[in-house]
Amino acid sequence: MAGLQGWQLVIIILIALLLFAAPKLPTMARNLGQSMRIFSSEVKQMRTEGKEEEPSNGSTAADATEPVEGRVVDPDPRPRDDR
Repeated sequence: MAGLQGWQLVIIILIALLLFAAPKLPTMARNLGQSMRIFSSEVKQMRTEGKEEEPSNGSTAADATEPVEGRVVDPDPRPRDDR
């Protein structure tokens, strides 16, 4: 007897997975699908980030809805009195 080969071990693991984890397989597949969609959308967003052109007329309606990172925005233009 030569022992188990690689493909035989894979088949045994798949059978054990089907026997013991069968009720959880739909949930695991759904989570994997959601993760893949999120990952692909993030990759697409990273590719298009550098290709977007800056608007020449200042801010647009889309700029007002996007979050501002790294700056504190004070809606009141008057200086604050910190006394």
